[in-house]
Amino acid sequence: MSGESRVKNAALRSKIMSAEEAAQFIQPGANVGMSGFTGAGYPKAVPQALARRMRAAHERGEAFKIGMWTGASTAPELDGTLAQADGVDLRLPYQSDPDIRRRINSGEINYIDIHLSHVSQYTAFGFLGHLDVALIEITAILEDGRLVPSSSVGNNNTWLDQADKVILEVNSWQNPALEGMHDIYHGTALPPDRTPLPITSTGQRIGTPYFTVDPGKVVAIVETNAPDRNSPFTAPDEGSRRIAGHILDFLANEVRHGRLPKNLLPIQSGVGNVANAVLSGLNAGPYQNLTAYTEVLQDGMLDMLKSGTLATASCTAFSLSPDALEELNRDLPLFRDKIVLRPQEISNHPEAIRRLGVIAMNGIIEADIYGNVNSTHIMGSQIMNGIGGSGDFARNAYLSMFMSPSTAKRGAISAIVPMVSHVDHSEHDVQVLITEQGLADLRGLSPKKRAVAIIENCAHPDYRDQLMDYFKRALDLAPGKHTPHILSEALSWHERFVTTGHM
Repeated sequence: MSGESRVKNAALRSKIMSAEEAAQFIQPGANVGMSGFTGAGYPKAVPQALARRMRAAHERGEAFKIGMWTGASTAPELDGTLAQADGVDLRLPYQSDPDIRRRINSGEINYIDIHLSHVSQYTAFGFLGHLDVALIEITAILEDGRLVPSSSVGNNNTWLDQADKVILEVNSWQNPALEGMHDIYHGTALPPDRTPLPITSTGQRIGTPYFTVDPGKVVAIVETNAPDRNSPFTAPDEGSRRIAGHILDFLANEVRHGRLPKNLLPIQSGVGNVANAVLSGLNAGPYQNLTAYTEVLQDGMLDMLKSGTLATASCTAFSLSPDALEELNRDLPLFRDKIVLRPQEISNHPEAIRRLGVIAMNGIIEADIYGNVNSTHIMGSQIMNGIGGSGDFARNAYLSMFMSPSTAKRGAISAIVPMVSHVDHSEHDVQVLITEQGLADLRGLSPKKRAVAIIENCAHPDYRDQLMDYFKRALDLAPGKHTPHILSEALSWHERFVTTGHM
């Protein structure tokens, strides 16, 4: 590798070694806390060396698997590589890699799906077991030993604090202008000694720009030069634009009625084409000086920061298309004062979300006629990705909105069903439901009125009559009239798609 070393601390420089040498510090059965959040800031060399060790061990007839803890999903060089090497026994808290998903659903990998705000504290409480190794990508090591974080923060400060051994990947591809953009807060003591989280505005900084680590725990440093892996977004389709239009009309109406200020409240948005369509609509609308308090900064928010529609954005990672990532790196000094990268226990902190009055917008797999939401499972048992941070925001937001196309599999499956096959967000946390068909404002509605609003506004016309017929018969036949269901029929709604091959 060419160029000057970014490892400036003399004592730590002596621990620079190859990825193969560093991987020797990870033993079978270890729990390893790894950096990475939606394809940003993950270790890129040591996992591949570790996978080679695992394959060699398997060829000798020896078991070699680890517990893999991250911030959220990562990239093929990490999740995919270790899954293909049959090297993962346990995965948490969120994943999106097809190899990992296939092995979870086949029973080969144990998976714990956790609210992202819980991971750090569960680790500190000892609920998840012992953390043996932290494997963290950083941008640089300063002369005094402080660490400049990379393009995601996630749970990295927790892994550095809790692990027995620390392996650092210093990635010179990461932009040195990242220094100063992070806000690493260490004030979350364990109960009963916790104090209030001192965040009262979106862009407020309450910590330090750097990680710190006990140098005695650092066993290896690997110098790398490799880009983050980010996937391109497709242009919003007509359905996404219609969903966005319904949301924008709703927000404008909330402003007119005085329930939102003219510059709204801090926005949170999940990742994807629908989310980017909403952000594009906000960018083209009448709003100024918006703020974001969210998990990830995606293309739409970057555009809003450039135009001035968005004044500040607080997040824990970038989740950008390759073109947007190139633009960010090119102009990073211009964005440094507008973006705050925080640990995910802070970006997803219930106290901050509730205090700031966040407007939460997240995607779903399906919702039922009473407003319960399934965001993780297909047919009730096959995991897709995980709950991520949607629960952190939905439970505590000023406005909790969930959005989805009204059908899947080219119209063969309705996303609005009598009863969801798996519940991630109960009706108590769902205030607004949106599909391309329309928007159902569920605030202040009893279950039966919610059912009518969802069927009439959100269900696809091909399924609306079937859903209304079910609801009316449930009113007659269910023993209870508060949330009436015909349980056997509600379940058969899902089973018929298995028998017809529409999964």
